[in-house]
Order: sequence, then C-alpha cells, then structure tokens
Amino acid sequence: MTERPAAPAALPQPPALDTDPHAPGDLAAFKNAFRRHAAGVAVVTALDTEGRPVGFTATSLASMSAVPPLATFNMAKSASSWPAISETDRVVIHLLGLRNRTLAERLAGPNTERFVGDHWRVGPYGLPVLNNVTSWMVGRIVERVTVHNAAVVVVQVEGGGLGHDDEALIYHERHYRALGETL
Repeated sequence: MTERPAAPAALPQPPALDTDPHAPGDLAAFKNAFRRHAAGVAVVTALDTEGRPVGFTATSLASMSAVPPLATFNMAKSASSWPAISETDRVVIHLLGLRNRTLAERLAGPNTERFVGDHWRVGPYGLPVLNNVTSWMVGRIVERVTVHNAAVVVVQVEGGGLGHDDEALIYHERHYRALGETL
C-alpha cells in the first residue's frame, strides 16, 4: 500500500504588530521578521534637478560585485528623495559608524531639515558629502529596477574616501544600536 503525502501545514499566524494590530498576516510576518534583522546604516545623498541636496538613511545597502564595483540600495518610490534619485546620474553612499547616530536620525527626519547645518560639504560633481563618516563612495547609477511601489538602484562606484574607523552602527528592532561583544 502506498502512503499518501501529508497535507501541507497551514501558514502560521504571526504576532500582531504593536503599531497596527489589524495589519494583514503577510505584512505582520514581513515587518516582524525584518525588525529582527540587524542591518548596517548608510546614507545616500544626491542633487535634485534644481541642484539642491537630497538624502535619506538606508539599511538596504549591499555590495553586488567587486569587478566592476557595484552596490545596490532599495527605496520606496513614495520617498521624498525618490524624484531626485529617479532623475540623477550620480549619488554618494556614506557608511556610518556609531558616532554618526545623530546624523542617521537627521537624514531619516523631515526632508526640509536634512541639510540644515554644517554636517556636510560639497564634494565631487557638486554632490553633498557628509562629514566625519567612516567611509563614502561616489557612484554612477547604472540601473533602476522598479518592483511594485519600490525600486532597486544599482550604483557603479567610481571613487570615495575613508574617515576615521569607528564601531558599527546597526539598526535593529526599530532602534539604532552598537554591536555587542566580538566572537
């Protein structure tokens, strides 16, 4: 006699979101999982079509390849910086250390306040370069891939600079954090 395969298990119900207890299960599963996924913190800056600086804090930065040197980041097409990113050729990607927590918060805050102050300077191609970061890379956007209401942006790195080394700044459970002990 041949045994029948077991019926597939039902999808587990994720815990409700504290910010939206009535969110659908797929959204709750996604947000709950990614809140627990620690990520490094970066800031992407560019110029809009009027030559004004724009930028945003990103935790989606990833290296894509070393030859050629390609990096990617993701962003919502509803983000205030998207119009500039959708139309510009070049960006600066900044990697942040622990000392840059307030900078991360500033660039995640209201877009009208992100470039008020002396925390940045004009860099290559007139692009905004943030001061005192652990490293920064200037790159040319080579691809924008639209996926639903978001985009994956691929950048070919052309150059950059190093700041002073620092402990890593990570984002985990909706808070900026320092890494724990080295294993």
